[in-house]
Formats: sequence, structure tokens, C-alpha cells
Amino acid sequence: MGEVIRFIPKAERESMRLIREALALYDSIYPPADPASEQQDKATGTDAISGDNAHRSEGGLS
Repeated sequence: MGEVIRFIPKAERESMRLIREALALYDSIYPPADPASEQQDKATGTDAISGDNAHRSEGGLS
């Protein structure tokens, strides 16, 4: 008896449905990254950037 029913306009329901479909499509094309492999990729990228900066700083830019 104490239930509250919220009216959601048809346009809002359609918008929410389209957003869910778009997110599902995006996730199917670009699957969420595995946190363990993502951290490994960041570490590798950081090492490469540090190495590049070390060579560039010898040129007198710092």
C-alpha cells in the first residue's frame, strides 16, 4: 500500500534505452581493460617516457 510509482515519460525511457544500447555496443567494441594488464602497460609507458626525457635533457633543454 505504501508503494510510490514514478511516472517516466516515454521520451525519457527511450533515451535511457538508447544510452544502454550505445554503452553495450561500445563495450563490445572496446572491452573494459583488465586492471592488472593496464598497470603493466602504464609501467612500460612510463619507463619509455623517462628514457626519452633523459636523452633530451642532455641537449640543454632543462
